[in-house]
Amino acid sequence: MKDDRLYLVHISECITRIEEYTDGKEQKDFLDSYLIQDAVLRNLQVLAESTQRLSPEIKNAHPDIPWRQIAGFRNILVHDYLGINLKQIWLLVEKDLPDLISKIDVMRRELGAE
Repeated sequence: MKDDRLYLVHISECITRIEEYTDGKEQKDFLDSYLIQDAVLRNLQVLAESTQRLSPEIKNAHPDIPWRQIAGFRNILVHDYLGINLKQIWLLVEKDLPDLISKIDVMRRELGAE
């Protein structure tokens, strides 16, 4: 349980960093900047690594989060990095991360990891 709180905080921090890197940016800005791409991809990797370290109990308590897909995404980032579609990464940042941070915030409140 204590470790879960730590990993949830870490996941939140990764998402916050990604939001900071992409704040006020458009897809074109992202596609044109290796610096932003590298920062976003690194934090997505760390985020995905952290989700893999969460306990099965907490994952089972939140089946609405696509834990398996996040783990699979981590494997793509680490092992198939040449095949990464940056336009899909941008969509993930724009569409999926806001929903994920909301759910992670709920989990943190449940565990007292504010």
